[in-house]
Amino acid sequence: MSTGVVFSLVTALGLIRLPDVYTRTHASSKSSTLGVLCVLLATFIHFWLVEGIFNTQMIIAIAFLFITAPVGGHLIGRAAYMSGIKVAEETVRDDMEDALAEQKKKLMDNKTTEQ
Repeated sequence: MSTGVVFSLVTALGLIRLPDVYTRTHASSKSSTLGVLCVLLATFIHFWLVEGIFNTQMIIAIAFLFITAPVGGHLIGRAAYMSGIKVAEETVRDDMEDALAEQKKKLMDNKTTEQ
């Protein structure tokens, strides 16, 4: 349970301190996922060992969260990039810029061949 609280605290600090939407999305999707997973796992273990209740819904919630939260963070970051939100000045390398330019070039080539 304490580990989950620490990860959640790291998430809060990351959302406050990090410079742009991409690094904030990374902090919120990765560390908050671990924080919530640790809290859910601690709750599951408590009810299983102390109360004697094996809760399959908790297992399903852990699996669902583990799968969906990072994917959601990735899609938010991608949507922000496609919307034109700039990366922070501290960013060393932008791999999406080249990929996006190549994709636009292919799209333009396809349009000219269709005409």
